[in-house]
Amino acid sequence: MIREIDLAFIKLHILYHAAEDEVYGIGLIEELARHGYKLSPGTLYPTLAKMVKLNLLTFESRTVNHKQRKYYRITPAGLAQLDKVKAKIVELYEEIVKNEKKRP
Repeated sequence: MIREIDLAFIKLHILYHAAEDEVYGIGLIEELARHGYKLSPGTLYPTLAKMVKLNLLTFESRTVNHKQRKYYRITPAGLAQLDKVKAKIVELYEEIVKNEKKRP
């Protein structure tokens, strides 16, 4: 179950970063590693493809150092989903983290 939860957080990170600026695979792997997630390309790229299929992300292919690289951006639907989730994160934070301080 922890893997499913981690994958949900990873998707949220992807949406957040794609809303801030365009992102690409290896850059996301490095960014997610800074948050403690060890992600292989074999996990990330299918996740990105699924997010594109769900219209949460869009991409543009470019050649960088003679290699094709896909740059991802959030879509309006992805941004709406991120906004919905932000409200839920705040609510969950209030319930779990703030209430933790009240426990004996």
